[in-house]
Amino acid sequence: MSIITKTGDDGTTGLMYNRRVPKSHPRVEAYGAVDELNAALGMARARAADEFAHESLLAIQKDLVILMGELATLPEDRERYQKDGFSVVTPEMTLRLEKLAKEIEAQNISFHGWATPGANDVSAALDLARTIGRRAERRIISLRETQPADHSEIPRYLNRLSDFLWLLARWEETKNLA
Repeated sequence: MSIITKTGDDGTTGLMYNRRVPKSHPRVEAYGAVDELNAALGMARARAADEFAHESLLAIQKDLVILMGELATLPEDRERYQKDGFSVVTPEMTLRLEKLAKEIEAQNISFHGWATPGANDVSAALDLARTIGRRAERRIISLRETQPADHSEIPRYLNRLSDFLWLLARWEETKNLA
Protein backbone atom coordinates (compact mmCIF):
# COMPACT_ATOMS: atom_id res chain seq x y z
CA MET A 1 0.00 0.00 0.00
CA SER A 2 1.39 3.39 -0.97
CA ILE A 3 1.24 6.54 1.12
CA ILE A 4 0.15 8.24 -2.11
CA THR A 5 -3.61 7.75 -2.23
CA LYS A 6 -4.58 10.86 -4.23
CA THR A 7 -7.80 11.04 -2.19
CA GLY A 8 -6.82 14.48 -0.92
CA ASP A 9 -6.26 15.93 -4.38
CA ASP A 10 -9.77 17.39 -4.29
CA GLY A 11 -8.98 19.43 -1.16
CA THR A 12 -10.55 17.04 1.33
CA THR A 13 -9.05 14.81 3.99
CA GLY A 14 -10.20 11.77 5.88
CA LEU A 15 -11.37 11.61 9.46
CA MET A 16 -12.04 8.46 11.41
CA TYR A 17 -14.67 6.13 9.94
CA ASN A 18 -14.18 7.29 6.36
CA ARG A 19 -15.64 10.73 6.96
CA ARG A 20 -14.38 13.37 4.51
CA VAL A 21 -14.09 17.09 5.26
CA PRO A 22 -12.33 20.02 3.57
CA LYS A 23 -8.68 20.39 4.55
CA SER A 24 -9.59 23.87 5.81
CA HIS A 25 -12.19 22.46 8.25
CA PRO A 26 -11.81 23.68 11.87
CA ARG A 27 -11.42 20.08 13.02
CA VAL A 28 -8.48 19.58 10.66
CA GLU A 29 -6.99 22.90 11.83
CA ALA A 30 -7.28 21.69 15.42
CA TYR A 31 -5.66 18.29 15.04
CA GLY A 32 -3.17 19.70 12.55
CA ALA A 33 -1.94 22.15 15.17
CA VAL A 34 -1.60 19.27 17.63
CA ASP A 35 0.37 17.34 15.01
CA GLU A 36 2.73 20.32 14.68
CA LEU A 37 3.04 20.39 18.47
CA ASN A 38 3.93 16.69 18.48
CA ALA A 39 6.64 17.27 15.87
CA ALA A 40 8.06 20.19 17.85
CA LEU A 41 8.12 18.04 20.98
CA GLY A 42 9.98 15.41 19.00
CA MET A 43 12.63 17.99 18.17
CA ALA A 44 12.91 18.99 21.82
CA ARG A 45 13.08 15.34 22.91
CA ALA A 46 15.79 14.59 20.35
CA ARG A 47 17.91 17.38 21.84
CA ALA A 48 17.20 16.66 25.50
CA ALA A 49 20.02 14.83 27.23
CA ASP A 50 18.27 14.59 30.59
CA GLU A 51 16.26 11.41 31.21
CA PHE A 52 13.44 13.27 33.00
CA ALA A 53 12.90 15.60 30.04
CA HIS A 54 13.31 12.84 27.47
CA GLU A 55 10.88 10.42 29.12
CA SER A 56 8.34 13.12 30.00
CA LEU A 57 8.26 14.39 26.42
CA LEU A 58 7.91 10.88 24.99
CA ALA A 59 4.93 10.17 27.26
CA ILE A 60 3.34 13.47 26.24
CA GLN A 61 3.85 12.66 22.56
CA LYS A 62 1.97 9.41 23.11
CA ASP A 63 -0.82 11.37 24.81
CA LEU A 64 -1.00 13.69 21.81
CA VAL A 65 -1.66 10.74 19.50
CA ILE A 66 -4.69 9.95 21.65
CA LEU A 67 -5.73 13.59 21.55
CA MET A 68 -5.44 13.76 17.74
CA GLY A 69 -7.50 10.60 17.34
CA GLU A 70 -10.23 12.07 19.48
CA LEU A 71 -10.22 15.28 17.45
CA ALA A 72 -10.28 13.34 14.17
CA THR A 73 -13.55 11.71 15.19
CA LEU A 74 -16.85 13.46 14.55
CA PRO A 75 -19.21 13.74 17.55
CA GLU A 76 -21.65 11.26 16.00
CA ASP A 77 -18.85 8.67 15.83
CA ARG A 78 -17.43 9.18 19.34
CA GLU A 79 -19.35 6.33 20.97
CA ARG A 80 -18.25 3.95 18.20
CA TYR A 81 -14.67 5.24 18.54
CA GLN A 82 -14.57 4.36 22.22
CA LYS A 83 -16.36 1.02 21.70
CA ASP A 84 -13.68 0.19 19.14
CA GLY A 85 -11.12 0.53 21.95
CA PHE A 86 -9.71 3.95 21.16
CA SER A 87 -8.80 6.14 24.12
CA VAL A 88 -9.82 9.73 24.75
CA VAL A 89 -8.11 12.40 26.82
CA THR A 90 -8.86 11.86 30.50
CA PRO A 91 -8.53 13.93 33.67
CA GLU A 92 -5.82 11.47 34.76
CA MET A 93 -3.70 12.50 31.79
CA THR A 94 -4.05 16.15 32.84
CA LEU A 95 -3.15 15.25 36.44
CA ARG A 96 0.05 13.56 35.21
CA LEU A 97 1.07 16.88 33.64
CA GLU A 98 0.36 18.70 36.88
CA LYS A 99 2.52 16.16 38.73
CA LEU A 100 5.38 16.70 36.28
CA ALA A 101 5.10 20.47 36.69
CA LYS A 102 5.19 20.11 40.47
CA GLU A 103 8.34 18.00 40.22
CA ILE A 104 10.06 20.87 38.44
CA GLU A 105 8.63 23.51 40.77
CA ALA A 106 9.92 21.53 43.76
CA GLN A 107 13.45 22.11 42.49
CA ASN A 108 13.08 25.87 43.07
CA ILE A 109 14.17 26.84 39.59
CA SER A 110 14.85 30.52 39.09
CA PHE A 111 12.91 32.69 36.68
CA HIS A 112 11.85 36.31 36.60
CA GLY A 113 9.16 37.83 34.41
CA TRP A 114 8.97 37.03 30.72
CA ALA A 115 11.28 34.42 29.29
CA THR A 116 13.30 35.15 26.19
CA PRO A 117 13.52 31.91 24.19
CA GLY A 118 16.89 30.77 22.93
CA ALA A 119 19.14 30.30 25.96
CA ASN A 120 19.99 26.84 24.62
CA ASP A 121 18.75 24.40 21.97
CA VAL A 122 16.50 22.41 24.26
CA SER A 123 14.80 25.36 25.95
CA ALA A 124 14.28 27.07 22.58
CA ALA A 125 12.67 23.90 21.17
CA LEU A 126 10.45 23.65 24.27
CA ASP A 127 9.37 27.27 23.95
CA LEU A 128 8.54 26.72 20.28
CA ALA A 129 6.49 23.65 21.22
CA ARG A 130 4.74 25.63 23.95
CA THR A 131 3.66 28.36 21.53
CA ILE A 132 2.42 25.78 19.03
CA GLY A 133 0.52 24.16 21.90
CA ARG A 134 -1.15 27.47 22.70
CA ARG A 135 -2.17 27.79 19.05
CA ALA A 136 -3.57 24.26 19.13
CA GLU A 137 -5.52 25.19 22.23
CA ARG A 138 -7.02 28.21 20.43
CA ARG A 139 -7.94 26.07 17.42
CA ILE A 140 -9.69 23.57 19.67
CA ILE A 141 -11.65 26.32 21.41
CA SER A 142 -12.67 27.64 17.97
CA LEU A 143 -13.74 24.14 16.96
CA ARG A 144 -15.88 23.85 20.09
CA GLU A 145 -17.54 27.17 19.26
CA THR A 146 -18.50 26.02 15.76
CA GLN A 147 -19.08 22.31 16.38
CA PRO A 148 -20.10 21.55 19.93
CA ALA A 149 -18.67 18.27 21.13
CA ASP A 150 -17.53 16.81 24.41
CA HIS A 151 -13.80 17.49 24.23
CA SER A 152 -13.88 19.20 27.61
CA GLU A 153 -10.65 17.65 28.88
CA ILE A 154 -8.58 18.54 25.81
CA PRO A 155 -8.30 22.29 26.50
CA ARG A 156 -7.42 21.58 30.15
CA TYR A 157 -4.78 19.09 29.04
CA LEU A 158 -3.24 21.54 26.55
CA ASN A 159 -3.33 24.35 29.09
CA ARG A 160 -1.41 22.22 31.61
CA LEU A 161 0.94 21.08 28.86
CA SER A 162 1.84 24.66 27.98
CA ASP A 163 2.52 25.41 31.64
CA PHE A 164 4.68 22.31 31.93
CA LEU A 165 6.63 23.14 28.76
CA TRP A 166 7.29 26.66 30.03
CA LEU A 167 8.61 25.26 33.31
CA LEU A 168 10.65 22.58 31.58
CA ALA A 169 12.24 25.19 29.32
CA ARG A 170 13.18 27.34 32.33
CA TRP A 171 14.54 24.22 34.07
CA GLU A 172 16.63 23.38 31.01
CA GLU A 173 18.02 26.93 31.11
CA THR A 174 18.89 26.94 34.79
CA LYS A 175 19.70 23.38 35.83
CA ASN A 176 23.40 23.72 35.02
CA LEU A 177 23.84 27.22 36.44
CA ALA A 178 24.19 26.16 40.07
